[in-house]
Amino acid sequence: QVQLVESGGGLVQPGGSLRLSCAASGSIFSIIGMGWYRQAPGKQRELVATIASGGSTNYADSVKGRFTISRDNAKNTVYLQMNSLKPEDTAVYYCNALVNVPGRAGYLEVWGQGTLVTVSS
Repeated sequence: QVQLVESGGGLVQPGGSLRLSCAASGSIFSIIGMGWYRQAPGKQRELVATIASGGSTNYADSVKGRFTISRDNAKNTVYLQMNSLKPEDTAVYYCNALVNVPGRAGYLEVWGQGTLVTVSS
């Protein structure tokens, strides 16, 4: 099986920065794409940013210019650098990966357990 382990969440003041990490492990042939989603209390889960294996990125309009997604293919790890954080960024952040595994046709979608980011003074 494939697992995603996230780290880096916590409490930060408005205007501050945090860096989230997510490492994929297990029976992985290749990773097609990785990304971050978030879910605030009482709201639906929404896309934050994604990065493809080739490095192309996609961001939600609400985080463009403030968040940067990056990836270390050798370590099967994706990062989310979050700057200029706002209270409305408060949410549980989930890592997502689309993974090719040996012996399986098609890709497998995997989710992490989530890490809480709280932006508050």
